[in-house]
Amino acid sequence: MARISGVDLPKNKRIEIALTYIFGIGLSLSKQILKDANVNPDTRVFNLTEDEVHRIQETILGKQLKVEGDLRKEISQDIKRLMDIGCYRGIRHRKNLPVRGQRTRSNARTRKGPRKTVGAKKQTSAPAETAAQK
Repeated sequence: MARISGVDLPKNKRIEIALTYIFGIGLSLSKQILKDANVNPDTRVFNLTEDEVHRIQETILGKQLKVEGDLRKEISQDIKRLMDIGCYRGIRHRKNLPVRGQRTRSNARTRKGPRKTVGAKKQTSAPAETAAQK
């Protein structure tokens, strides 16, 4: 099993697809990395040699790509900066609402969470009070 940038790649997938399991690497970047590392994209992960894995790692480091922890840290710092300066996007992040202009009247359930029912409740404590008063 190949381990690149702290991620165990699935062994039965093609290396082209397996590299996309690394946060920050998509399919097009994966193809470019394999082209630069001179590795066949159709190779399965369990068929990779140590030399090929090393070349892929060197290519990622050589391109100075931010992946995994560094990228996650940078994204969280960017969001925190927006919230600190109090811009519109930062306020939307703070309130846990959609940031990119989506409507919230009828959708946005993923971001807002489950519905909170608003309305009157039925009062059933009236008979119990009369029995207690007697």
